[in-house]
Amino acid sequence: MYKASCFCGKVTLDITGPISHIIHCHCSLCRKSSGTAYATNGFVDTEHLVITSGEEVLSYFERKPGKKRHFCSSCGSPIFSSNEADPSRVRLRLGLLDTDITERPESHNFVTSRANWEDMDTHLPRYKGHEPSRDK
Repeated sequence: MYKASCFCGKVTLDITGPISHIIHCHCSLCRKSSGTAYATNGFVDTEHLVITSGEEVLSYFERKPGKKRHFCSSCGSPIFSSNEADPSRVRLRLGLLDTDITERPESHNFVTSRANWEDMDTHLPRYKGHEPSRDK
């Protein structure tokens, strides 16, 4: 079982089954809704998603009829997307996870739509905390 929560902690989730089709999505919609270069999403069957707290603060934005982006109305964290055409699953934002998962991303999608400053450069330096220049 996996645990997840929003930034303020009001919305908490239990995921009691696997997370499938994990991708890094670079489309403009995911970039705008996350405020980042890409969003990492995975599908969870609705029967395996339990909202353990905060259902009352969940809100949604419906960009197209039947397609909803659910978020915490307290802190604004995107939680998951639902689609009335496929009510058996939701697309979970994996940044919410509080526990390690065994599944791994399968691909980078919509890379031709990626932010022009995002080159997916894997040789950038990596730090355990802030970059050294922030320590000053």
